[in-house]
Formats: sequence, C-alpha cells, structure tokens
Amino acid sequence: MKSLLLTRRSRRNRRNQAIRDLVQETSLQVTDLIQPLFVVDGNGGPEDVVSMPGVSRYCVADLVNQCETIASLGIPAVAIFPKLDASLKDETGSHALEGNSLLYRAVRAVKKAVPELLVITDVALDPYTSHGHDGVLSADGSKIANDESVALLARLAVMEAEAGADWVAPSDMMDGRVEAIREALDAAGFPDTGILAYSAKFASAYYGPFREAVGSLQAAGTAHLDKRTYQLNPANGREAILDALLDEEEGADVLMVKPAGPYLDVIRDLREQTLLPIAAYQVSGEYAQIHAAARLGWLDLEKTRDESLLAIKRAGADMILTYFAADLARAWAE
Repeated sequence: MKSLLLTRRSRRNRRNQAIRDLVQETSLQVTDLIQPLFVVDGNGGPEDVVSMPGVSRYCVADLVNQCETIASLGIPAVAIFPKLDASLKDETGSHALEGNSLLYRAVRAVKKAVPELLVITDVALDPYTSHGHDGVLSADGSKIANDESVALLARLAVMEAEAGADWVAPSDMMDGRVEAIREALDAAGFPDTGILAYSAKFASAYYGPFREAVGSLQAAGTAHLDKRTYQLNPANGREAILDALLDEEEGADVLMVKPAGPYLDVIRDLREQTLLPIAAYQVSGEYAQIHAAARLGWLDLEKTRDESLLAIKRAGADMILTYFAADLARAWAE
C-alpha cells in the first residue's frame, strides 16, 4: 500500500514512552496533593468509613501517626475533619467554640509532632449542629441565618488558628464570611494564617459518604440534607465564578472548587479569571464511585484514579484534596 503523503503525523509524538514523557503537557506531583483525614475522640483503633474503602476515622494518637507517615511520603498538607459524639451537638453548634474540643486537640497534637506539615481546618458548623447544616437556624427555624452564622464562623476560625492551623477553610458558603474571618484573624494577631476558601461549593449529590464520615447525616436524619439556599446550583457556572471572585476581593488566599471531577469546566473558567492559586476537592462520592466500579471489575482502580486526578490538574487546579493522596504517593515511591 502506498504511504500517505502527510506533512504532519501526530503519532510521531506518541511513538514511545520517552517521547510521550518529553511532550507531556500536564504533570501531577506529590506536592500537588492534600490528604483529608477524619478524627474521633477516644483511644480505640481506626473506625472504617464503610462507604469509602480504605478511609478510616482515627483517634488523636493514630491521627498523629498517620500525619507522620503522610509527611514522610512528601505530601505537604492535610485537612482535618472531626466526627463528634451526638451528645455534643445542638442547634447552634456551640461545641465548636469549646476550647478543648476534639478538633483543637487534634491540631495541637499534629503540629507538635509534625510541625512542617501544613494543617488545614474546616470552618463550618455542620459537624457540631444537631440539624447538620453549616450555619445556625433563624429564630423561627425556617432558614439558615447568614450574618449570625458568619459571626460564629469568624470566632471558630480564630480558635482554629490559636490551635495551630496554618490555613482555615470556610466551607459554609455564607455571604461575607471570608472578609469577616480575615478581619477576625488579623485582629486576633494571626495575619499569617491563610484562608483557603470553599469559593465554588455546589449543592452536590456527591457528598453522602463524607456526611457518613463526620456524622452529619445522622444528625440530620438523611444523607440528602437540602443545602440549596447556600450552596451553589449545579447548573450555574457563571454564578460560581462570581462567588469565587467575591472571595478573592474579601481576602481569600486560595480559591476552591468542590466537587472537582463534575465541575472541571468551572475550574477552567476560574483559572482564566484569577491569578490566585486554585484548589479542587475530589470529594467522597467521586472516590467511592471509582472504588465501587473497580470492585465490580468495571474499571481499573489505579488507572482510573490517576486519570481522574490528572484531569483535575489539567483543568487548572494547583492543588487537589483527595482521599487517594497517600495511596498515590506510596505508588510513586515504589
């Protein structure tokens, strides 16, 4: 057969691994990863999160051990989420402001043992409220009270900084909370504490396993708690960019898109609108569905994991919160 007379043969740049490595446009590094971790009170062994294979809740001592391992793998940061006993929850999330609560003890222990590890703490009330919402209810219980919630969140952020958090991460989606937190941190003597804002957080169906992990679905009585009055409509990409840019104006140091995989277009659009670093959270449902399909033999776990994370990085994320972080770092270290 006569060869085609082609000036451009794209396959030349795919011919072998050496060439493919040289022309690769996007790369994923261990230093791009943030490992989310769950902490519980007590001294018992790890508690498996059933809907998230390979993910556990750790007591403070075991959490410290995990953080030491994570740091040794080269992962630069962890995000810590507490699971509280139901007896400590109430409608106002008052235990969030208890100075010796689980989260603060965990942060102090981790920073003492692994001071070089960047510790990120969640600024939201859903782990602490009996209703499972990220803010407090209005007097008549009909809605989430924005301004009252923001006042509490600013106090929570300061207490997290006092415990040693390097970055505080407001995930509540209340209006004006980034500015209030920045002002509160500065006034309290924490001008160097960063704010990683959950700037484009959607009212997503992908959060169910996380709510099991922190116990907020039990508090609310359902895994499908309706948070649409404050989290973003999944249909609205432009609104997501608007919210993110408002957070930038209010003093956020890093902007986050959550979930990551279903919202790659939002990551890309935000990348074109800001010079700030962008974080993306590959959430519990994304992680769980990859594991579930792999267990059924429908997908290759490692290849799907790696492709999903590479896609998030390619879309424009500078850092990725993922439950795969430690596993991926171990795989790269082998």
